[in-house]
Amino acid sequence: MIGETDASAKAITVRTYKYDGTEHRRWEAQLSRQQDSLIVLDAKFEEEIQHPLLGTIAPETLSIEYYWLDRWYNIFRFVEPAGKLRNFYCNVNVPPVFQKNVLSYIDLDIDILVAPDFSYSILDEDEFAINAVRFNYPAEVRRRSQEALKELVSLVEKRAFPFSEFM
Repeated sequence: MIGETDASAKAITVRTYKYDGTEHRRWEAQLSRQQDSLIVLDAKFEEEIQHPLLGTIAPETLSIEYYWLDRWYNIFRFVEPAGKLRNFYCNVNVPPVFQKNVLSYIDLDIDILVAPDFSYSILDEDEFAINAVRFNYPAEVRRRSQEALKELVSLVEKRAFPFSEFM
């Protein structure tokens, strides 16, 4: 059991992978909180990003990232530089591994985009289906991914943590 820590300014590298082990993305964050299986990181976008679904993400946009070492998803809360909630972005993934100063996980493609009014869209189910065949996802990975998707939808609809912080 991981106890709660005061994680002031501990630098963390986040690394995401595809199921075949190919690195997909990497960024730097700060450890904000670690309690039991929950790890909360803070990261900032250093430059403007043009994202096909999210539009323009301004520099200094804060990404508050919620990871659980025993769950098949993570949740990002994006906050505009002026402090306004931009949106949530949820990823279905294999539970992360946190070793030394690196948090890594396998991204399983399915995402949920959640607006500030809690309306949401499920994204990339087609990409999941393609990669499930391409990378030969085991039945357990497919099953756990669908369970994670249902759990995320339930959290959004019930406004449960971390969505409850904005009611």
